Amino acid sequence: SFDRDHVLHAAERQFRTTGYNGTSVDDISAATGLGRGSLYAAFDGKHGVLLQAMAGYSIRLGQFVPEALAGPDEGALERLRGFLLRAVEGVPLAADVPPAPDRAAAACFAAKMALEIGASDSEVERLANDCFSLVATAVAECVRAAQRNGDIDPDADPDDLAYLLLTIVRGVDVVGASGHSPARLTSIAESAFALLPRPRHR
Repeated sequence: SFDRDHVLHAAERQFRTTGYNGTSVDDISAATGLGRGSLYAAFDGKHGVLLQAMAGYSIRLGQFVPEALAGPDEGALERLRGFLLRAVEGVPLAADVPPAPDRAAAACFAAKMALEIGASDSEVERLANDCFSLVATAVAECVRAAQRNGDIDPDADPDDLAYLLLTIVRGVDVVGASGHSPARLTSIAESAFALLPRPRHR
């Protein structure tokens, strides 16, 4: 008997920290407290643990991101700014897992796995794309709200802007993981926000 979510959250942290190829079944066993035999029986080994951990991460993103970006039209522009600034600290781990040991381990789990093995693993690629799509969808809805309120150029494509902002926050992950300061990351986020197309004065 074990807490399945807690095991997957702990495994996610291990994969975030050491990568997929740098993580052994014994590492997962040590991180989760679950024996090798139980890991294989419950998850069909390391790859099965990864896929289920990514699926759980996608569910958390699907709850957190739309909730953070939803609200009245008049606050939409500021919510987009908050979305960019939150990237400075990275993606939070689950509530039952201690904070990430460094900024690299707080990078987007889906992006990290997509970069490492997505090109050769279609299941990982699909799960990563699902994560990107749900974030982009929520951001695009917030962009539309800001357009309705007159804060963003109504001729701008909300989906294009959403993927632009998604690319920026994932880029902040990469720059942050390479050791740049929170001040530098904040400057990147604020600069990206300032570049959002505002309505033309007629």
